[in-house]
Amino acid sequence: MNPICFHIGTHPIYWYGVMMALAFMSGMLHWQWLGHRTGRDTALASDLAFWLMVGGIIGARIAYVAANFNYFMAAPQEIIRIDQGGLIFYGGFIGGALSFLILARWRHIGVADLADFTITALPLGHALGRVGCFLNGCCGGSEAPPASFLAAGLPHYPVQLYEAFLNLGVYGLLTWYFLFKRGSKQGSVVALYLMTYPLIRFLLEFIRGDARMRIDGGLDVAQIISLALLLIGVTLWRFTQKRVKTT
Repeated sequence: MNPICFHIGTHPIYWYGVMMALAFMSGMLHWQWLGHRTGRDTALASDLAFWLMVGGIIGARIAYVAANFNYFMAAPQEIIRIDQGGLIFYGGFIGGALSFLILARWRHIGVADLADFTITALPLGHALGRVGCFLNGCCGGSEAPPASFLAAGLPHYPVQLYEAFLNLGVYGLLTWYFLFKRGSKQGSVVALYLMTYPLIRFLLEFIRGDARMRIDGGLDVAQIISLALLLIGVTLWRFTQKRVKTT
């Protein structure tokens, strides 16, 4: 794959940056549509897009730099080159969550309700970001057997595309649940996300081919985080269902 989408003069514009921009734009459009469906402030979509973009990119880049500390200490000028790739999703998830809390406090909106609304767009943007990874040639899969059906004849598993496709499924599930099933169970959409995406990520890590930070040669850091988030999701789901039954 050619990671360059086009040139402006002699300056290359990378597919990764283009897809990341589309990811945040898709999130804002989704929030505008969902906000219109549920009678929310129309300005909320742009606020969410801005705050989550800033917090998410900073968090994702910090995590990537920390994971490749020696390289960036030798080439510190590369730290800001996010247009070429180099963002870790779970770092962005944490950074975005922190900026989300600041926004919720500033806007005086209940955290659980706003979190349910906000997280519906996350897998959509994530799917577009993973397509960017595929086009950029990063975050790839391990070498695949020649006759592997899952690799579709490619030398390596296109794990980025698997994750993009599955994220679209999670997006549809969360949006449907938020509109038709959530009711008064605030926090349940977040719980549903934490019970789906981390499980997908945990399984896909087994066929990742890039260098991974592993714990004692076993599970990698992303898998440990995935299991922790999955446990939080199950606990939160049980809590939201129980709370409704007792009210």
